[in-house]
Amino acid sequence: MIRMPMPSPLPVRNGVGPTRLRVPSSGPWATIAEYVVARFDHLNADDLYRRFDDGEIVSIDGSPIGRGTTLSAHRFIWYYRDLPVEEPVPFHEQILHADDDLVVIDKPHFLPTTPSGRYLRESALVRLRTRLDNPDLTPIHRLDRATAGVVMFSARPETRGAYQTLFEKRQVTKVYEAVSSRPSGWDPDVPALAGRAVPVVHRNHIEARRGELRVVLDDSREPNSETLIEVLETGVSASGRAVLHTILRPHTGRMHQLRVHLAVLGAGILGDRLYPDLLPEAPDDHSLPLQLLARELEFTDPLSGMPRRFVTRRTLSEAPVPES
Repeated sequence: MIRMPMPSPLPVRNGVGPTRLRVPSSGPWATIAEYVVARFDHLNADDLYRRFDDGEIVSIDGSPIGRGTTLSAHRFIWYYRDLPVEEPVPFHEQILHADDDLVVIDKPHFLPTTPSGRYLRESALVRLRTRLDNPDLTPIHRLDRATAGVVMFSARPETRGAYQTLFEKRQVTKVYEAVSSRPSGWDPDVPALAGRAVPVVHRNHIEARRGELRVVLDDSREPNSETLIEVLETGVSASGRAVLHTILRPHTGRMHQLRVHLAVLGAGILGDRLYPDLLPEAPDDHSLPLQLLARELEFTDPLSGMPRRFVTRRTLSEAPVPES
C-alpha cells in the first residue's frame, strides 16, 4: 500500500519545497505563533511574529495564519525556510537517463540526495528541479550524502507510485562496490571475513533511532537486514594502501546497512567516519571520500514491462590499481 503524501498548499520555489510543521493540539501556548516561537527559540522571536503578520505561515488550504490564531485551530502549518548561505559542493551529478516518468543520476560523494541539515540548495533534488525546471521531481530512494552512485527520481506524480512499489516489494536489484583496508591476516588462498568464508551472507538486526548518528545492532532480535558480500579483488591502491575491493548485494535497505555489515566483519569501509568507530566531526576530506558506490540498479519497468539497468560511470579512488 502506497502512502500518498499530504498535498502542500505552497508550490516549490527555486527548487526548494515548503516545510510542514505539526502543531500540537494542546500545551502551554495560547496560539500557534507562541508555539512556533518556543519551538524555534534559537531564532529571533520578533522576526517569527513578523512572518505571521506578513502572511508567510499558511494552513492546508493556503490561507494565512495570523499571530492570534489559537493553538488547536490547525494540525499542520506550512512555510518556506529562510535559505542560508551555503558553501557550494564542488562536485556535480550526471544525468544517466531522463524521460517523462523517470530521471536517473550518478550522484557524487558529498552531495546529499535531498535537503538536510546545512544543505538545502546544495542537494541533488534541488539542483535537478532547477536544472530540469521540474518542481515535481521526487527521489524514489536515497543514498547517504557520503555515498556516490545511481539514484532514481520520479518525474511526475501520476506514475510515482508504480516505481515506489518496486522498492517496497524488493523488486529492484541493487549492486554496490566498496573498498576497505585489507583485513589483518588476509589469506588470498582461503578468503574469509571474521572467520567466515566468502562469499558470505551477513544478517543482523539494525535499528535506527531518532537523533542518533549511528544505528544500533541487536543480535537478540530477528535479523531485518541481509547482504551478500563477494570479493572482487585485492591489491594496492594508487595511494599505496593495501585494500580489499568487494561487491555488495543487499537484499534489504536498512540505514547504513552496508557500512555496518562490513565493519562487523572486520572490513570497515575506507573513509567511513561512523563505523566501526565514531570519529570526531571534521570538515569533508575530499581526498578520501567514503569508498562506497551504488554501482547498479536493475528492474522490470512497471509501465512498459521492459527490463531496465542503470550503471554508474564513477569509480572508487582507492580501488586496487592493475599491477604493471
